[in-house]
Amino acid sequence: MKKYKIVQVRSRIGKPAVQKRTLDALGLKKLNRPVYIEASPQVEGMINKVKHLVSVEEVKE
Repeated sequence: MKKYKIVQVRSRIGKPAVQKRTLDALGLKKLNRPVYIEASPQVEGMINKVKHLVSVEEVKE
């Protein structure tokens, strides 16, 4: 199964509450701290909602 390395690269300050909750749901708390998450349709949808705030890489296992 695929895994993603997600890193928040832009600040959440001034963003809508929905985007802040999405970042929390992905496990992103601080800038430049990577989170590794297994791919699913739900995760891909969340990434798509905040793609302007995060950097995403596919991790090879």
